[in-house]
Amino acid sequence: MPRETAEYPGVSYVMPVLNEVEHIEAAILSLTGQDYPGECEIVLALGPSVDGTNRVIEEMAKADPRIRSIENELGSTPGGLNAAIRASHFPIVVRVDAHSVLPPNYTRIAVETLLRTGADNVGGIMKAEGVTPFERAVAHAYGSKAGLGGTPHHVGGKEGPAETAYLGTFQRHRLLEVGLFDEGIKRGQDWELNRRLRATGGTVWFTPDLEVVYRPRSSLVKLIRQFVATGIWRGELARRFPSENGLRYFVPPLAVIGVVLGLVLGTIGAIAGTWLVFAYLVPALYAFFVVVATIPVLGSEGIRAALWHLVALPCIHFGWGAGFVLGYFKLSRNITAHTGR
Repeated sequence: MPRETAEYPGVSYVMPVLNEVEHIEAAILSLTGQDYPGECEIVLALGPSVDGTNRVIEEMAKADPRIRSIENELGSTPGGLNAAIRASHFPIVVRVDAHSVLPPNYTRIAVETLLRTGADNVGGIMKAEGVTPFERAVAHAYGSKAGLGGTPHHVGGKEGPAETAYLGTFQRHRLLEVGLFDEGIKRGQDWELNRRLRATGGTVWFTPDLEVVYRPRSSLVKLIRQFVATGIWRGELARRFPSENGLRYFVPPLAVIGVVLGLVLGTIGAIAGTWLVFAYLVPALYAFFVVVATIPVLGSEGIRAALWHLVALPCIHFGWGAGFVLGYFKLSRNITAHTGR
């Protein structure tokens, strides 16, 4: 039987859950199927789901005593994570997403890396995988430099200290020391928590040995909603912590502004018959960029996924970029309402 040892301390999986009936069973089974030799518990913070998610969890908890649920009174991701962490018992906390599927060796590698490096948080690669042509198109965008900018937790890289990490395996006492997740931040809370860990002398560690399967949103509406919300919160965080945001965060909003201005000025130039018509070059160059970025999708995923990629990639860029502008300039009336679900 698994037991807690100095080499393999007990692990608490924490997961906020809200309306995830499509994904929750696979996510939990990936935790119960871990090859980790130490003890574990699975703490699920349940929001007010209306799609049958909580019934699925109730049945799974009856079959496995390691699974238990608590109420997420706030209903938000950071609120659920904090509630689950407070209810956990073991010294290692593994943050899990209901859209993620952990490979069987994930926890063992993560804990071994955590103990070997002395880091406060260890994370790996978010390996997006889709089933439908639309999801495969989105997954390709996630894992390409043209899509989300080529950060290590999306496309891989060398092991070492990092700015942030996908999901994360944490030293529980360090989470408590820095005050857990900021419940006022509905998206980007992982980055902000890692910022505090680093600011207090800790280390966030990336290793490509960890790969987590991530299921993208299943429709264009859900995708746009997700990236607008993500962009709004990234803009908010860039405004709050200006010295801690790299230039790459400003590329999408600048691209959005450039394309929109190009269309407006180009149209004015076309109507007036002036040189402003050359402003159309900016959106034309962006369209060319999208087409070139789609060529690999055509070869690997087929024509239907490629056609969806032509739509999904601009939606990701423009959703994120427009959201960033709204968040950065405080143009969103109720920022806490933007969760991207």
